[in-house]
Amino acid sequence: MSSAPTPGTEAIDRAAAQWFKSSHSDAQGQGDCVRIATTFVATHDLVMVGDTKNPGVSIAVSPDAWTAFVRAVTDGEFGAP
Repeated sequence: MSSAPTPGTEAIDRAAAQWFKSSHSDAQGQGDCVRIATTFVATHDLVMVGDTKNPGVSIAVSPDAWTAFVRAVTDGEFGAP
């Protein structure tokens, strides 16, 4: 896996991100937790998404892309859990 930053995120201080974990993460108790940081929405128009098991790795997506993803999950577009 590449450690190169997501294009457009080179100027972001990822250590400054304020992460939160979904209340629906890890429902089965297997340590599968998604973490999100909206710290950079106002300054860079980006939502950071990562895995609590690998905190050094994250991706950046637009707020619109994140909203569309959450809506698709909520609507069951990816199948039943």
